[in-house]
Amino acid sequence: MNKVRVEKLNVYGQVCPSTLLLALREVNRLQDELHRGEVQLDIRTDNRFATATIPNAVRNMGFDAKVRKEEEGYLIQVCAVRS
Repeated sequence: MNKVRVEKLNVYGQVCPSTLLLALREVNRLQDELHRGEVQLDIRTDNRFATATIPNAVRNMGFDAKVRKEEEGYLIQVCAVRS
């Protein structure tokens, strides 16, 4: 079984659209590896609006996104769509 590498992006303190633009830049940079399931992108934010805009955008790009509330904000995990 292949191990999935986790890339991390911290956008605490950023507001939309900055959070979305930074996230999309990373998704585009990692696009091939994300589609192959080799990497997962963990985005940490304190912007509640980003929990809607980022998942919607990456799902439209063909990825899966999960959002989890954490003590200090939110974790958005972006990965390949599992079949």
